[in-house]
Amino acid sequence: METSFVELKRKETINLVDGKQLGKVCDVVFTWPEGKVQGIVVPGGKGFRWGKADLFIDLKCVKKIGIDVILVEIKAAPKPDKKRGKWEDAPPPPPPPPFDRRDYGEYE
Repeated sequence: METSFVELKRKETINLVDGKQLGKVCDVVFTWPEGKVQGIVVPGGKGFRWGKADLFIDLKCVKKIGIDVILVEIKAAPKPDKKRGKWEDAPPPPPPPPFDRRDYGEYE
């Protein structure tokens, strides 16, 4: 079966293991000058993609390319690496102090 990149990037990619939609194909990786396809690339996150890593899917993980969908089998979908920072290393913030309510009777 032959397909073009234009047709591939219109197809939604779905993981068979957990049923999640991984997104539409945004790139194809191949070797040069042999021209062998190694895999496809889908976006790493939804919404604004600043700081999100793209997900490479090896050609061995692609199970079926249908008319409008690509079915892949990824056992443990890797998540984009998070930057180490205050969210992972710091302890949780202390609870806020109790709110001091005043009696409005003293103002009359």
